[in-house]
Amino acid sequence: MTAGHALLRIYTDETAYCGDRKVFEIVAERARDARLAGATVIEAMIGFGRSAHMHRRHILENDRSVVIELVDQEERLRAFMTDQRDLAGIGLMTLERVEVIETGAAQPEHA
Repeated sequence: MTAGHALLRIYTDETAYCGDRKVFEIVAERARDARLAGATVIEAMIGFGRSAHMHRRHILENDRSVVIELVDQEERLRAFMTDQRDLAGIGLMTLERVEVIETGAAQPEHA
């Protein structure tokens, strides 16, 4: 087990913008720029938060909940989390320790 790894989840939705850019795109770009170990943006089928508004895909609009998952050392994720406070479209952030089983290192090519 690799000690000190954590999973940061950032909850937002497709319609959350910061200026002319979607919040989830900004967070993913910032994670890459911070050289975090990994980031995945997941679109939920349905979701709601504090406002109890149901976010879902409609025929004429996209309003799904989005979860951004980031994996790295806990200290790095805590620092990254602090740097996201300027993004108004973030609904909730959670942090939990995780066990990293495999790093996904490139496999050697077979001849």
